[in-house]
Amino acid sequence: MTRICCLILLAVAPAVAAEEGFTSLFNGKDLTGWKASEHPETFSVMDGGIVAHGPRSHCFYAGDVGNHNFKDFELKVDVRTAPGSNGGIFFHTEYQDAGWPGKGFEVQVNNTHGDKVKSGSLYHVKDIGEDVIKPIVKDGEWFTEHIVVKGDTVTISLNGKQVVQWTQPADWQGTSDFAGRRIGEGTIALQGHDPNSTVQYKNILIKLLR
Repeated sequence: MTRICCLILLAVAPAVAAEEGFTSLFNGKDLTGWKASEHPETFSVMDGGIVAHGPRSHCFYAGDVGNHNFKDFELKVDVRTAPGSNGGIFFHTEYQDAGWPGKGFEVQVNNTHGDKVKSGSLYHVKDIGEDVIKPIVKDGEWFTEHIVVKGDTVTISLNGKQVVQWTQPADWQGTSDFAGRRIGEGTIALQGHDPNSTVQYKNILIKLLR
């Protein structure tokens, strides 16, 4: 990845107005309240955002909000990707030292990476392709992933447009690769996918649903 591409990615993002009922999980300055696995050097904070660039790693929220254990919630995250980048936002997960998180679900971040599962997908549960996201999100531009989990239903929107709604069946046993992909409770995690991907996450806001 060229230096120019990284500089474009890390330009200052627009501020987001506070929304009633939402609480920030990220202070915009450092990784206080977050714990990175495996290769913590993959994550840094620049220009008010969490940047994922480096070997595979996942940065788990471990702060005080909700005792970092969420069941029903709305989550909004502003995301920007460099061309060819892959990332993700996990929920109902838990910290693990290494590997792809075995518990919880991943909401995909990928506009032009070779993986055919694109941004907004509930990864390997309800996947969407480039034909769905092409009019909505682009590399190098900020977009918002909005995730709502209520009961057994997950709803995902990109820039305000719903792209996925899935209700977990009563007999759901997870996926073939991860039996722990099931509705429950847990924390949030951000993915650093690989050394050739650069993804920035900012304005990480959660609203707990009672």
